[in-house]
Amino acid sequence: MSRLSRLQRQVLSLYRELLRAGRGKPGAEARVRAEFRQHACLPRSDVLRIEYLYRRGRRQLQLLRSGHATAMGAFVRPRGPTEEPRDAGPRRAPSEDGDSTRSPLDGIGSPGTPPDGR
Repeated sequence: MSRLSRLQRQVLSLYRELLRAGRGKPGAEARVRAEFRQHACLPRSDVLRIEYLYRRGRRQLQLLRSGHATAMGAFVRPRGPTEEPRDAGPRRAPSEDGDSTRSPLDGIGSPGTPPDGR
């Protein structure tokens, strides 16, 4: 196995720190594992995305350690009555009048994360 890069070592360290900080907080360990598994398939060459996720993880770690966090959950955008789930079928083309309900940034970011990354 080749040596790990500095960024890889930082990500692994963050993973361990998040797991430690999440002990005793309902849902935290499972959420941390799920987030890391979700992004495990990112190519090593996508450094900007990896660094963005690393910074986001650092902020979450600070929140977990702050003492104000008692549990960890996910914010999910509620679906409207006529909106289909994202992976439940073919995508519809935007209407010709340009009044589309989908943002061009909808595909960016992880599910449950708004396009602005907050």
